[in-house]
Amino acid sequence: MTADPDVPLASEALLRPVRPGNPFEDTVERLLQTIRLGVLAPGESLPPERELAARLGVSRDTVREAIKSLADAGYLVARRGRYGGTFLADELPRHTGDSSDVNRAEIDDALRLREILEVGAARMAASRTLTAAEREVLWSRLADVRGAPPDDYRRLDSSLVPLVAENRMRLNALLDQIPLLARNIAHSDEQHEAIVVAILAADSEGAAEAMRAHVAGSAALLHGFLD
Repeated sequence: MTADPDVPLASEALLRPVRPGNPFEDTVERLLQTIRLGVLAPGESLPPERELAARLGVSRDTVREAIKSLADAGYLVARRGRYGGTFLADELPRHTGDSSDVNRAEIDDALRLREILEVGAARMAASRTLTAAEREVLWSRLADVRGAPPDDYRRLDSSLVPLVAENRMRLNALLDQIPLLARNIAHSDEQHEAIVVAILAADSEGAAEAMRAHVAGSAALLHGFLD
């Protein structure tokens, strides 16, 4: 089979430095883009971890975590020995839901509304003077999410304000079609804490920025798996 001369150019375009804030999620997205756009053929090996880390501008630990997550999800296969490495699976997994009708416009619409609602809500919450009871509820909700089992994580991560809740139902329907990645859950927990701490410290801009970074992490994974 004749090599596609555009593949090296596509690889260079996709495997470029990621944005700061969500290195793990953005690395997963970039790797998935190389898979979904055919830059990697079934059975073909990924570049070495050191090279990927340099090209993406992330640590080797981040690359290793992203590769492990995609291997656990069935996209990649690790092989040991003289000819070992990380290879694209011969048969890629199907998403857990029916994503045939999902398109970028739908994903972007839900994500854009989420950013408007939730970033604004975080900024507004930080600008209020919270009562002791409200502060306690906030910490309690954070603890609930941190201790949630995987099957219940997204429900507890959702807000209860009607319009926010309605949009989160749309987002959860999309998120249910992609695998739960342990590193992403841990990172989300860290971002939740940063949001809560900023709100309790009455840091409006800090709360908004922390929420914006949290939203961007979800966006990277949704675009990577479904777009």
